[in-house]
Amino acid sequence: MKVFWPMSESPRNARSVGQGMVHAFVPRPLPDALNTLSDLALDLRWTWSHASDRLWETVDRETWEFTANPWLILQTVSQRRLEELAQDSRFVRELQAAVAERNHYLGNPGWFGRSYPERPLRTVAFFSMEFGLGEALPLYAGGLGILAGDFLKASSDLAVPVVGLGLLYQEGYFRQVIDHDGSQLEAYPYNDPVTMPVFPVRDSAGGWLSVPLELPGRTALLRVWHAHVGRTDLYLLDSNHPLNSPADRGIASKLYDAERDRRLLQEIALGIGGWRLLEMLGIEPEVLHMNEGHPAFAAIERAASFAKKNGLAFEEARFATRAGNVFTTHTPVAAGFDTFPPALIVKYFRDYADNLGITMDELLALGKPIADPAEPFNMAFLAGRMSGTINGVSAVHGAVSRRLAQVGFPRFPENEIPIGHITNGVHTPSWDSEESDRLWTNTCGKARWMGALENMCGMVARAGDEELWAMRAHGRRMLVEYVRQRLVRELGQRGEAPEAIEHARYVLDPNALTLGFARRFTAYKRPNLLLKDAERLRRILRDPVRRVQLVVAGKAHPADSEGKEFVREFANFVRDPEVRDRAVFLEDYDILTAQHLVQGVDVWINTPRRPWEACGTSGMKVLVNGGLNLSSLDGWWAEAYAPEVGWAVGDARDSDGTEDDADARRLYEIIENQVIPEFYDRDASGFPRKWLARVRASMSTLTPRFSANRMIREYVERSYLPAASAFRDRAADGAALARQLNAWQNEIRRCWPRIHFGALRLSQSDGRHRFSVELYLAELNPDFVRVELYAEPVDGGAPVRVAMECKGDIPGSINGHFYEAEVSAERPATDYTPRVLPYHRAARLPLEDPHILWQR
Repeated sequence: MKVFWPMSESPRNARSVGQGMVHAFVPRPLPDALNTLSDLALDLRWTWSHASDRLWETVDRETWEFTANPWLILQTVSQRRLEELAQDSRFVRELQAAVAERNHYLGNPGWFGRSYPERPLRTVAFFSMEFGLGEALPLYAGGLGILAGDFLKASSDLAVPVVGLGLLYQEGYFRQVIDHDGSQLEAYPYNDPVTMPVFPVRDSAGGWLSVPLELPGRTALLRVWHAHVGRTDLYLLDSNHPLNSPADRGIASKLYDAERDRRLLQEIALGIGGWRLLEMLGIEPEVLHMNEGHPAFAAIERAASFAKKNGLAFEEARFATRAGNVFTTHTPVAAGFDTFPPALIVKYFRDYADNLGITMDELLALGKPIADPAEPFNMAFLAGRMSGTINGVSAVHGAVSRRLAQVGFPRFPENEIPIGHITNGVHTPSWDSEESDRLWTNTCGKARWMGALENMCGMVARAGDEELWAMRAHGRRMLVEYVRQRLVRELGQRGEAPEAIEHARYVLDPNALTLGFARRFTAYKRPNLLLKDAERLRRILRDPVRRVQLVVAGKAHPADSEGKEFVREFANFVRDPEVRDRAVFLEDYDILTAQHLVQGVDVWINTPRRPWEACGTSGMKVLVNGGLNLSSLDGWWAEAYAPEVGWAVGDARDSDGTEDDADARRLYEIIENQVIPEFYDRDASGFPRKWLARVRASMSTLTPRFSANRMIREYVERSYLPAASAFRDRAADGAALARQLNAWQNEIRRCWPRIHFGALRLSQSDGRHRFSVELYLAELNPDFVRVELYAEPVDGGAPVRVAMECKGDIPGSINGHFYEAEVSAERPATDYTPRVLPYHRAARLPLEDPHILWQR
């Protein structure tokens, strides 16, 4: 199918902005001198590159400051104002400069093009239920969406060929309102696509492209929207099609709808609809990256399409395509996985399974950890069973994920569960302040985040105390100004007394030590830990000499009554007359609020129960701005913490639920005895030298390490390139290798129940243990297995895995063989156990076949 893009471009080509885009929703043409404004407005690169900020501020300062949405500015600005600007030679020159800068960015081959000129990777399709790119496109709920947005931005900066797939929600996630008694209320404003920086994708006949989605008794149509994220394309599916039934129009109404039918339909639309869209656009990804389990149906649709095109059975196609599928799990608890009743899957997939040529039980088995008819269908297990690579999002989370997945790999040691980790990172240009950007530019150059990060640590470490302290003072002052403006607006909208509104104009002190705490309010994140001893916190905040202030923000899930009570406690604490000058709670925590917070706070506090914080990226965002972290040793901070870069609450042991009181005491002690004294320990020149040494160490060593730049390059080199290569190998020659692997696995399944060990013989001489074991393989080809001698790890080391060699046939046996191996006698012989596993040179084991048999 031919598809028309308004900018006369293919999805992967660099875009020229010189011709001016014609958008379906532009109310009138722009003056000739300004025709490239629409191209700039429809490229979400303005969410992190501030080259055009002054332009939009000049067009309409009030709308820009309130919404940060250039596309909305073009929708609402008067024609008279546009004509004035077209006659303003200075404005036109600035516009031409911004266009030239963007063209240079788009035309640059980037890190990927320079590092891999042979282009071993064509396209990565990145599927996510949410994307947090900016407030102009509010399609996110929290950390998962913010991470996805940063992922697309960093992919653009590095020119990695990624295309994003998501849903365009009519309401998205809720907006928080705090009422008079501190309780959280939820509002669901309509997401008007006309005002969002997206545009319809049109087919070759000029019609609006729609993706058909077969559902029981009808076909729903999903409209397609397109957003530019620098070099990266993001496609969004919208169920609000006039030809759909009212129920189907509401499929993509609310992000994470609690109603199970609609939630399943959202994931069907994202996964199946998203993959079909790629094929309609002529995009052929080698790699499918599933950001959480929500899009896992995309992997099934990919295999189904591959089977149809190549005349394969579904299982053969699954072997071919799963090699190119990457699954990133962000969930640290089993209850966090999306699950559905089997009957609901049957309702929507009965005909789909028939078309795949498999039974409904076979399809259900793909999403069930165990073979139990009542077991719910688990999207994370479906994603894992359709993938060739699985990773968690921090070292701690990788270990947690292996424990959660162990039910799918019975009798395998936990350390061999095939789940690794790639620690998340943040897109630093999206989170740095103007002053921070200036400091980093002076030390590391303007293009510092556009390539590899060699030598960056040493460059930043050369920044002087005066520069660092000036940057911190500016960030703190800007945060205070923002907080005052926000509070005045919030209190006014709440109908508070004029005296309260006037007081809000003077809260906080731009010279005081500023602590920040902002996140989702839920029990495992322990947002109430700071309030464990509220009077002690009051004493800290009331110190008249060493002034300390606290800025708090966060939402609770609408159904989380405990989390909403945490919100109420904090909202009422900051109303206490004794602390209301020094503590504030900002309602409706969003990207814009987060940007101001991370640019201004001196210390970011995070207190999750280990190991329930999969990664936690909020603390990473303060690094580039010289903020410091005070956090539990969970997620990313368990990797980042060192005494010279921040502070740690608790230890590296997993929570048993009894440590809250001790952790709260430790938190207060660190603030009172370490943080406050170090911040206020000034030399004769007025500089806190020890504090600034800590800031310098944190900025220089942690910012590059926990950047999305590092994360994306790690995904490319550790996941995408191997996955693309494996997919090409399996798809070549009519998918000959995939067919071979499927036949191999069928033999394993057929014969495995009848293979068994015989006698084990042990001898010792010359400081060596020698093992010989009998193995009876039924009808299985000996080349299809690997026999090993295994010993558990000792003192945190690696397990011992020694291949046992076949030394001949057992006399009189049918397919019975002797296998032998020897190891050092430093460990007792009883530590070692023979085992047999499936083997194929091209199989990813045990991910693609979890059979294992132990001698004992």
